[in-house]
Amino acid sequence: MNNVLVTGANGFIGRAVCTHLAGDGHSVRALVRSRPDGLTGVEYVIGDFDDASILESALRGIDSVVHLAARAHQFKDGAQDALSAFRAVNRDAAVRFAAACLASGVRRFVFISSIGVNGSQTFDTPFSESSPVGPHAPYAVSKLEAEEQLLTLVSGTGMELVIIRPPLVYAGNAPGNFKRLLKLVSMGLPLPFKSVCNKRSMISLDNLADFIRVCVVHPKAANELFLISDGIDVSLPDILKKLGEGMSKKQKLLPVPVRFMMLGASLLGKKAMFEQLCGSLVIDASKSRRLLGWKAPEDTETALIKSGDSYRKSLDL
Repeated sequence: MNNVLVTGANGFIGRAVCTHLAGDGHSVRALVRSRPDGLTGVEYVIGDFDDASILESALRGIDSVVHLAARAHQFKDGAQDALSAFRAVNRDAAVRFAAACLASGVRRFVFISSIGVNGSQTFDTPFSESSPVGPHAPYAVSKLEAEEQLLTLVSGTGMELVIIRPPLVYAGNAPGNFKRLLKLVSMGLPLPFKSVCNKRSMISLDNLADFIRVCVVHPKAANELFLISDGIDVSLPDILKKLGEGMSKKQKLLPVPVRFMMLGASLLGKKAMFEQLCGSLVIDASKSRRLLGWKAPEDTETALIKSGDSYRKSLDL
């Protein structure tokens, strides 16, 4: 068992990762900026990345680090201003932190990047670890630059680097576009997505947390890049129907032409949101199975239904 430090442990993914690691018997420490509602089996260090004394305390005796702390993608951000802000947190702060980990003798640094590093859509060929990079948003650019600088930092050292690029991560308490979908489905209104014939690779929160747990300790994960997903690709209508099933709501979809919706989204300044929902993004995640023997603990259909049910129950609280 490892002594593992998790950053961003107060977040949507971070709390699940801490829970999975602690449940697997690891000694888990969380570096957070503010006092959380604590999780069982997790030790908290509260402070800032730029505080040397806090870092020294947080990294003392740590074998592996999972770095989740990041500035999240915001669709309303202006490109140039956003890029500087994203770089400051997602690249510069991450590299400084990794350097502190290296100096403290940390053996493995697991960096959570984004599938956006590869691009925002696929057409004929799925993204894989050998695909060229092509980030289209400031958030993804900052993640790619962080990957590159981290690779340079650890080159020739004893610290192993694992890079994970997840796609959309979903659960009943997911933020962002998935939260918007959950809210739409919960309203029970007809939605104009019957004509959407896309394919999306996604990963459930529990599946991603489990994969990160494996990457913390698996010998063959060292110095590897992984594109990860549930392993099953689904369309937007499929997603909506399964969420509706979880909420005990029959989802009514209307056949509105996709080109009309795209035009409307562009006029409203929501093109990126439309592409994420209605475009295709398919990942070849076979490397994780081939190299690590990893299999998603839950299937996509079950996880989507569970997400809908969880969201419904949260509305009843």
